[in-house]
Amino acid sequence: MQEYVLKNDDFLVSQTDEKGKILFANDDFCKVAGYTLDELVGQPHSIVRHKDMPRAAFKDLWDTAKSGKVWTGYVKNAIKNGGYYWVYATVYPMYDAVTQKQAFMSCRRKPSKEEIADAEALYKTLS
Repeated sequence: MQEYVLKNDDFLVSQTDEKGKILFANDDFCKVAGYTLDELVGQPHSIVRHKDMPRAAFKDLWDTAKSGKVWTGYVKNAIKNGGYYWVYATVYPMYDAVTQKQAFMSCRRKPSKEEIADAEALYKTLS
């Protein structure tokens, strides 16, 4: 499984509905994840979830964001071709005025090698 290392100026953005279904993804997200926008929209964001990520990390993410607070953390995501990439993610809860429902915006950037190593060590302790 090959790692894709984000470029320093990569900035991955996606928006989901309250159930985690993708509503929007920018070009950087599509390029890195290996999907077209049409392949992503309507799919659960877990389409890029990597098997190494502990469920506890995503529980914390969703519990935090659904409570109206901003969540930040490191995430290992899967690429369509079988590879993976690491991001430092910030998830913002928001209100979609059109649907009158809660939505979430996730903005992601390149983490450092040290940040990835720390996240890997932490995630090995979680189930």
